[in-house]
Amino acid sequence: MTLPQNTKLQISSLAGIFSNTTATYKFYWFVALLDIVVKERKTRISFWEIIAGMVAESWYPIHYFKLSFGKSDSLFDKSIEIQKAFQISIESDKEKIKKYLLDNLNNTKKFLRVFTLNVPYRFLSPWIKYTYDEDVVAKSQRFENNCLYAIYGDEILINDNWIEYLNEHYSILRDFAFWNLTLFLQKRNPNVPDVPSKLIKPILRDSLTKQHKFWDTYIEYVGSINCIYTGKQLFAKQYDLDHFVPWSFVSHNLLWNLIPADPSINSSKSNNLPLLDRYLRPFADIHQRALTTLYEKNPNNSILEDYLIIHDSVTDLVNLSETDFYNVFKRTFSPMVQIAENMGYKFWKR
Repeated sequence: MTLPQNTKLQISSLAGIFSNTTATYKFYWFVALLDIVVKERKTRISFWEIIAGMVAESWYPIHYFKLSFGKSDSLFDKSIEIQKAFQISIESDKEKIKKYLLDNLNNTKKFLRVFTLNVPYRFLSPWIKYTYDEDVVAKSQRFENNCLYAIYGDEILINDNWIEYLNEHYSILRDFAFWNLTLFLQKRNPNVPDVPSKLIKPILRDSLTKQHKFWDTYIEYVGSINCIYTGKQLFAKQYDLDHFVPWSFVSHNLLWNLIPADPSINSSKSNNLPLLDRYLRPFADIHQRALTTLYEKNPNNSILEDYLIIHDSVTDLVNLSETDFYNVFKRTFSPMVQIAENMGYKFWKR
């Protein structure tokens, strides 16, 4: 991904800020700095405000999606410690998290201080070759090589020459940071689906209208089905759709991972994993019956294409024996659940 050029600025240096990166600090430092400069119109910014923005921006991928940041990443570790120490909800918006951290600096500084030690100085490496902090500070205050900012104590001062560029190209620069962050995190989460969508908190999830219509049609055809979790009888339009493996892991609403469930289940199961020994067999059985029934009624129903993710042909899937159909689901869900467990997802126990 290339950045917009500017004849007065050394864009190659800005493009190199994420070279040789071994942790997520620089990505989140730049995003937090960028937001403050553009959205809050500040050019003199304290380390603490940027660091609070780093924690807030990384909150959702760490706590909700449970992405690995790598073994040597303190941002992950400190975020976990902060959540436990102050019981901040993992669902909190980033602005609320940032405000809490800044309003309670007397208590939160001990967790954030580690990010004041190297990040502000090493971030300037594309402009100022790092030797030691005091040398970087002195050179930054002269805006050596037209560097992005100068360091004064625990504050930075944005170089006037960069302000217009940061504002004009804000969206591109933010995308540039997240594009590089995605490449970085994909290497550390090779088996995790859809890493890019897990870097920010979604405003709204996609509608489940089509999925509800699929299950309503089947339930109306057979009269009712039983919830695989509670055994309670479920009728059309009187159930919740449960993501068998949590949405926070799969990041999709594909039909093969959804099952009608008693409305009481979603809140208690939440982001926990199902016990496959207990629930996979009835889950697969209901899917086989529903898929077979609705395929016979309308083999061209576009939503049936969701199953192509787990099998090459919907027609072949419909014609499988009960055992072979179950094995398709077992081959699909067993590794997913194992990976999710390795990432820290817990099993749901009623």
